[in-house]
Amino acid sequence: MGFDLKEIFTAGMILFAVIDIIGSIPIIVDLRKKVGHVESEKASVVAAILMILFLFVGEEILNLIGIDVNSFAVAGSFILFFLAIEMILGIQLYKDDAPETAAIVPLAFPLIAGAGTMTSILSLRSEYHTINIIIAILVNIIIVYLVLKSSGKIERILGKQGINVIRKIFGVVLLAIAVKLFAANIQNLFN
Repeated sequence: MGFDLKEIFTAGMILFAVIDIIGSIPIIVDLRKKVGHVESEKASVVAAILMILFLFVGEEILNLIGIDVNSFAVAGSFILFFLAIEMILGIQLYKDDAPETAAIVPLAFPLIAGAGTMTSILSLRSEYHTINIIIAILVNIIIVYLVLKSSGKIERILGKQGINVIRKIFGVVLLAIAVKLFAANIQNLFN
């Protein structure tokens, strides 16, 4: 079966850093102001479905277009690298259109289950057992749901500075993950 608490914890922390739901609180609060209501349940369920679906068919989709997992993981390490740079330096490299609704787009995709998350899921698949990744995804979705439900309270408790500090810490963690992912997969490309 392959159930392993260490794998679940590591995969969970990687996904937590990539999803960066705490760092997204200002975006969620802004969305709530723009559209009035954030559909937390819908966003969480759709994000979970997207992530688990990609875990199982992501590799097949890549094979269909002629890309191996190692190449995707190396490309993904660049995405994670730039996401980490955004988090650490407080700059925005990726720009998105203003949303009309706040459930599927932009919450479920690309905020929760975006390119970085999908890349991480495939990269994790090459290192960890599937059951552990699914549990890590579900634990993260529960955290995402709780944060979406209580984003206003969390923002008041942490304040802008607190959120910025947390975002920078997870940015550094994500940067280290990107470097590790790159190093592990670049060797496999040449073997």
